Amino acid sequence: MKNDNPIGIFDSGLGGLTVANAVYRLLKNEQLVYFGDSAHLPYGDKSAATIQAYSVKICDVLLQKNAKLILIACNSASAAAYELVKAYVGSKAKVLNVIDPVVNYVAEKYAGKHVGLIGTKQTVGSGVYEYQLKLKDPSIKFSALATPLLVPMIEEGFHNNNISEAIIEQYLSDSVLEGIDTLILGCTHYPLIKDAIDKFYGGAIEVIDSSVIVAKSLEAYLETEGLAAEKLSKDHEFLVSDITPSFEKAAELFFGRKVPLEKHILWE
Repeated sequence: MKNDNPIGIFDSGLGGLTVANAVYRLLKNEQLVYFGDSAHLPYGDKSAATIQAYSVKICDVLLQKNAKLILIACNSASAAAYELVKAYVGSKAKVLNVIDPVVNYVAEKYAGKHVGLIGTKQTVGSGVYEYQLKLKDPSIKFSALATPLLVPMIEEGFHNNNISEAIIEQYLSDSVLEGIDTLILGCTHYPLIKDAIDKFYGGAIEVIDSSVIVAKSLEAYLETEGLAAEKLSKDHEFLVSDITPSFEKAAELFFGRKVPLEKHILWE
């Protein structure tokens, strides 16, 4: 692994761009290679075995790009495939996920409090957040709600209108989330609707956007491991398994310029 090798980031679609954008803004010297598996989204309603198969194939692509580190920018894949991906990649690259940094942040800041989470069926069903938080602080009360309509709503661009507000309000009004002190956005798509969620709570609780937390954790990890790049050596690359108008639009919005997409089909 060379310091000027790229950081590989992958997600089921455009949601991981929230993480990629946070990394891009914080780590100016790092080249990013992003893979959006837009042909197979969303991951949240798929089996763990299927998500694992997709993740391994994507890692092959990122390793071919000489990634020094692979960041799983998807909560569903982090929950279902992190350990498998680490074993599969071995010593070829470092592997990080988006769950661990958030767990560390929440356990430190909300000890003994009531922590809520919204996420995909896969993330909520895995129980990974609750398990890890309880390990760090058994006094934390944890409540999670699966919100499966949110990812397709965001991917299709219906996240800034009356329809999205009604869906968000319906989910957040669920009794499961009653009395929470903070809410984890347990999907990297959800920062795109954070304003609407903040509006629902009226600033009464912290709505945790994992992207900035993950970027800061990545920065610290690169320094600790001696893998930080000294300068940007190449332009960023964006790979997708299917080119969609929503992905093109989101990438351009996040990075402030037209982003050339390279289509890479995982299975012929």
